[in-house]
Amino acid sequence: MYTQERTAMSNLVVGGPVAVNSYDNAIVAALLENRPVMLVHAFNGGYLRPAELKEESHDKGVKLATALDPDTKEAQGHLWHITPGGFFGQRTLYFIESAAGQVSPKPADVVAGEAVTGRGDDGAPKPRRRRITANQDAPKSSADTLQVGLPGKVGDKWRGKNGAPEDTQLWVVTVTPWGGITFVPITHPDTILGFKDHAVTADSEARLTYNWGGDFTGTVINTFYPRLPGEWDVPYHHVFT
Repeated sequence: MYTQERTAMSNLVVGGPVAVNSYDNAIVAALLENRPVMLVHAFNGGYLRPAELKEESHDKGVKLATALDPDTKEAQGHLWHITPGGFFGQRTLYFIESAAGQVSPKPADVVAGEAVTGRGDDGAPKPRRRRITANQDAPKSSADTLQVGLPGKVGDKWRGKNGAPEDTQLWVVTVTPWGGITFVPITHPDTILGFKDHAVTADSEARLTYNWGGDFTGTVINTFYPRLPGEWDVPYHHVFT
């Protein structure tokens, strides 16, 4: 179990200039340990999940859900990995990867005795995870949403410019002063992960929305609280109390 005792430093600077207190276990676990977390919305308590949980789905979007049904839980559709993917200046960039629909690498992926896929600490090949990918033209219209899919299988508008598949899948993750996190795509730095027509109701369609705050911290309603399994029963509306 992740406890404060595992964080020796009183403050950890993670993802930006905002200090993360050692009590923010879920943020530390998500960004430093790459543990899957439940991303809970600050405004309505709904959680982010892929619209389609199947392994072969690569052209569906992301939505807010307010009920954690058994099928979603079984498929791990409520869990996300925030995986380091490079740097933007001195800021770490991340992939937002779904735990649902993971593709297990084939054991035969070996060339000349060496594995061609990344391997975890236990030596096993790492699973290929579907990532949240931003539309190249977003947020020009309400149709410019997001897709959850493997990098090589999402549509052309969701692939990277200049032939790089990664740029539309990389996000700046910023810890906000109120203990949540905000996602900013590097392809559209004036936008943040938000919702269609700015509505944050059940089954709201996630998309890129303009960041009226003008900085990487976003706004309160477009903030997510990472939650580890033991913390899912805590209230999420304390920002407004």
